[in-house]
Amino acid sequence: MTEVANKETHSFQTEVKQLLNLMVHSLYSNKEIFLRELVSNAADAADKLRFEALSHKDYYENDSDLKIRISTDKEAGTLTISDNGIGMTKQEVMDNLGTIARSGTSEFIKQMSKEDKADSNLIGQFGVGFYSSFIVADSVEVRTRRAGDPKDKAVSWISAGDGEFSIETIDKEDRGTDIILTLKDEEKEFLEPWRLRSVISKYSDHISLPVEMEKMDMGMPDEDDKKEEDEVVVPEYEVVNKATALWSRPKSEIKKKNTKNFTNIYPMILRTH
Repeated sequence: MTEVANKETHSFQTEVKQLLNLMVHSLYSNKEIFLRELVSNAADAADKLRFEALSHKDYYENDSDLKIRISTDKEAGTLTISDNGIGMTKQEVMDNLGTIARSGTSEFIKQMSKEDKADSNLIGQFGVGFYSSFIVADSVEVRTRRAGDPKDKAVSWISAGDGEFSIETIDKEDRGTDIILTLKDEEKEFLEPWRLRSVISKYSDHISLPVEMEKMDMGMPDEDDKKEEDEVVVPEYEVVNKATALWSRPKSEIKKKNTKNFTNIYPMILRTH
């Protein structure tokens, strides 16, 4: 490990290096699943906050409107997935994003190594979905603050997926996690709203948390709507998934097959954050 001031550089665990290589090469044909996994992880973070807030009401920090927000910056070439869930401490970031301290890791790698068995569903099963980000990204930054922690104890984790990652303490006003993907040149399609919305519709309509995106511009603005050059434009967001929690639906809509795993509604352990 090397350290300059507050910034530390670490090497990935050997299994993580193997995992990254396998994931990028085995799942490239189904690369859109990275968004499914990051949205799912964000929903897990919200569920864990709900659970922990049962005994720590202050964890909500006057913000109990839990949601996932997806935003893009075409000029910078970045895609950001944000949540206001539980967030992570520095140690949790180290444990979850630098190592894979899970008993099923070797089995996952063995399954992924079999060309005829390469299955994107294994990612969710083994809880390693975060690493699918590197299928489409040159680099990934995670900015996170755990609920209840001071604003100057947030953490930034950055990696290009090349064997090392850096980590440092930062300031972050809001609790939760922002995952910022700097997309590869050939993956800029994931900066297009229609592409992102299609993936969310395909994989994440069942997520009980609202998934928000900036409202699409449906045409040229009227003269009265034009903004001054120095005026800051605050984007408006809209929910792009169904976002209907199972427990809020009418009983007539809830089928037995939808409730068999209801006891897992508040997972004790997040997939990656």
